[in-house]
Amino acid sequence: MQIKKVRKAVIPVAGFGTRLFPATKVVKKALFPIVDRDGRAKPVILAIAEEAISAGITEIGIVVQPDDLAVFAELFKNPPTPELWQKLSPQNQEYSQYLQDLGKKVVLLTQPEQEGYGHAVYCAKDWVGDEPFLLMLGDHVYKSDIDKSCARQMVEIYEQVNQSVVSLTTMPAAIINKAGCVGGIWKEFNSLLRVTQLAEKPSVDYARQHLQVEGMSEDEFLCIFGLYVITPKIFDFLEESINNNLRYRGEFQVTTCLDKLCQAEGMTGYVVQGKCFDTGLPDTYRQTIIDFIGNEY
Repeated sequence: MQIKKVRKAVIPVAGFGTRLFPATKVVKKALFPIVDRDGRAKPVILAIAEEAISAGITEIGIVVQPDDLAVFAELFKNPPTPELWQKLSPQNQEYSQYLQDLGKKVVLLTQPEQEGYGHAVYCAKDWVGDEPFLLMLGDHVYKSDIDKSCARQMVEIYEQVNQSVVSLTTMPAAIINKAGCVGGIWKEFNSLLRVTQLAEKPSVDYARQHLQVEGMSEDEFLCIFGLYVITPKIFDFLEESINNNLRYRGEFQVTTCLDKLCQAEGMTGYVVQGKCFDTGLPDTYRQTIIDFIGNEY
């Protein structure tokens, strides 16, 4: 069977960012600044978009609130004013042109009502079409431990297995109630997993009964790292959830639909060789500012 190339990435950023209030009254969470290894200050969404490009992605769909189209267009679509351009250093003038070129690969999609991550992903259905796609969280940035980016690792695994791939990392039992968690059987120990079940923010008791993976401590579980390569079949399950008003904590979720996709088509878990940095909470955002560059640079 011919494997369809992963060309598109979807990045939902239409949430309100309530956990970063009051800063998010005036600055969208996805536009919070971080500093990269080159010492350049950039908004989080730009770092995520660059991660997608590093994986060979040629089209990036960013899902925003309708009222935020202008601010994201300002970043990705609009050149600086002549007055600003003249004040930029030659290096920043060059980088501005790079932004314009990257912006040609960006499509701005809208989520009219903020009804959860799953609903935001569903808003990309028509744009994605009948293709596998890279799904990225809008408040996570990544740093690889090897010479391939984290997103590139995911795309290459998809090309090997020809089924949906969910990224994995190890988490202690004490915090798995804050993450999506998976169970399964190792195909390659501590690397590739045949996923048998996904659960959204499970209790420790549930995880120990249903999600324990052989070879791991009873206090450690495999949780979702924040990257996915997914077949378009996911939209059938998202549509079913929306049409039947199947919510979790008031919102339409992705993880429950991924579990259905896993049962229907099979799914591979991949333990990413890298680190994930969360910018969506005050404490984790502060630590990301410190750790994203890292001492090695």
